[in-house]
Amino acid sequence: MDVFLGIDVGSVSTNLAALDSAGQVLATVYLRTGGGPIKAIQRGVAELRGQLPDSIQVLGAGATGSARTLTGALIGADVVKNEITAHAVADCALVPAVRTIIEIGGQDSKIILVRDGVPVDFAMNTVCAAGTGSFLDHQSERLGVPIEDFGDYALRAAQAVRIAGRCTVFAESDMIHKQQLGVPREEIIRGLCEALVRNYLTNVAKGKELLPPVVFEGGVAANKGIRKAFEEALGLEILIPEHYGEMGAIGAAMLAQEEYVAKGAPTRFKGFELAEAVFTAKVFECEGCSNYCEITSVYEGETLIGRWGGRCGRWDLSRTP
Repeated sequence: MDVFLGIDVGSVSTNLAALDSAGQVLATVYLRTGGGPIKAIQRGVAELRGQLPDSIQVLGAGATGSARTLTGALIGADVVKNEITAHAVADCALVPAVRTIIEIGGQDSKIILVRDGVPVDFAMNTVCAAGTGSFLDHQSERLGVPIEDFGDYALRAAQAVRIAGRCTVFAESDMIHKQQLGVPREEIIRGLCEALVRNYLTNVAKGKELLPPVVFEGGVAANKGIRKAFEEALGLEILIPEHYGEMGAIGAAMLAQEEYVAKGAPTRFKGFELAEAVFTAKVFECEGCSNYCEITSVYEGETLIGRWGGRCGRWDLSRTP
């Protein structure tokens, strides 16, 4: 069986997917990055291998996500692409009629506009975390409600109380104030869901035409309260794909397949044995000029396999510093 792999590593989650040559999803893995992307990648590769039959042959591997450069070096990726491209490719393949993609992950949120199967515009959030999954994680912990139950609490609320959602600090202060007034927890959670959606539409989707079908993906898509808040705000049905949390990884696998079909070159994927390899990362500051670039080097054992961070190319692997 010919297989193509995709890995999407973000600040909160690491997602992997394996597709057959027909584009069917064979296996997926979702796990927490936990501040250790190298270990998360290795654990994810091992878990993915355990879900696949022994007879597979990997023809290509792709990497995406905020740690895509690191991922590409570790696994020997054939293609390394940004999240916008990966998500658009996956959605256009699995939901061919899609025209609006809403993606909210742990550290960022984004919108992608698709017209006639082609991504034509996109936007991402700023450095503020007010409209992301990490914001919800933090508030669920403070409220003593498991993040998996957050949506159910929101749906049980008779009404929503308005929460200031432009800033995580202001939102938390507002929530504490509402709690002190005796507002039920369900209403505060529903208000928080609506605040996140309001923040997303005001900042990320500002000035953009959101046309149906609208696909909602990323880890936050599991939150029923957020989905309902989007539907009420937009007056549209929100579609959530089966693999909403792994769409980036699926897109990376599809891009790897495109690369294989176009070039037919043997894959650079190192094999599932990389789960047992010893990888280390080292960082130093280049003093060659006033930029003081922070250079990251990654080693497999004693072998340098990746280095990046410089602006001038002095530390590129193809050059001798």
